[in-house]
Amino acid sequence: MPICLGGWFGWQALADSGPGTPGASAAPAGEGHAADQAGLPTGPSGPASPGSPSPDTASTAAGTTPAAPGTASGAPPAGAGKPLAGRTVLLDAGHNTGNAQHTGEINRQVDIGNARKECDTTGTSTNSGYSEAEYTLDVSRRARQLLQDLGARVVFTQDGDRPWGPCIDERAAIGNEAKADVALSVHGDGAPASVSGFHVIMPGKVTAGKADTSAIVEPSHRFGVLLRDHFKATTGEPYADYIGKQGLDTRTDLGGLNLSRIPKVFIECGNMRNAGDAGRMADPQWRQQAAQAITDALTAYLTTG
Repeated sequence: MPICLGGWFGWQALADSGPGTPGASAAPAGEGHAADQAGLPTGPSGPASPGSPSPDTASTAAGTTPAAPGTASGAPPAGAGKPLAGRTVLLDAGHNTGNAQHTGEINRQVDIGNARKECDTTGTSTNSGYSEAEYTLDVSRRARQLLQDLGARVVFTQDGDRPWGPCIDERAAIGNEAKADVALSVHGDGAPASVSGFHVIMPGKVTAGKADTSAIVEPSHRFGVLLRDHFKATTGEPYADYIGKQGLDTRTDLGGLNLSRIPKVFIECGNMRNAGDAGRMADPQWRQQAAQAITDALTAYLTTG
């Protein structure tokens, strides 16, 4: 039996995700991809008018005392409108556009606690050559701006500033070292062209070697459900029809989750090998909606019990 078909029949039992080149065959999927499980081949208010008294001057002239900052009639308190002030978010843009030129480095095996896996992969791409690495970095940058506008400190695992990688174990370590409140790894899937939709991957319980997800399983699941709900409502993307249940999947074979000490999930925003999903993911307006959905989900998670 060919390896690809053998992998396809066994993918459910496994339960982690260089730039695409127009016309080139799709790159293999990596950490987080359903296609990785399947073993299948895969493919971005106005100023006062001149002479008018200032509010404080007007109040004094009227015989009243100016309101203190932060009161109902005064200036807003510091941090007003910044619900994520003091919070740290880790955004992990999956893969790297330079990975294809560094196959030796990314093929190196790393320890993920209960197994060893490749350091990273090239990711997938659409048929027109729009790579997963381009997509994930664009959406992550859009989400970063939205999150910073809400007061969050946002840490990236890579910002297009590295020639390749980082490896999946380092991606987890960056979030741990930043003491982030929550982490999200952004991906696009590389499943067969006949299937479509998005899904959120949450960590299962792993206590093996240097991996121990015991403390993050429950909060990660809570965040995963919020992300699932916001992503569907904001983007209109349907749940994946080929993996998981109602847009949710749990896995224990992803180094980015196994090695995380902070709540973390992956999102496969759509199947880049499917024409409909690919068309949406290549649309800048849709990518902005995806970033907004991610921001809304993170905000809901960080501001509710």
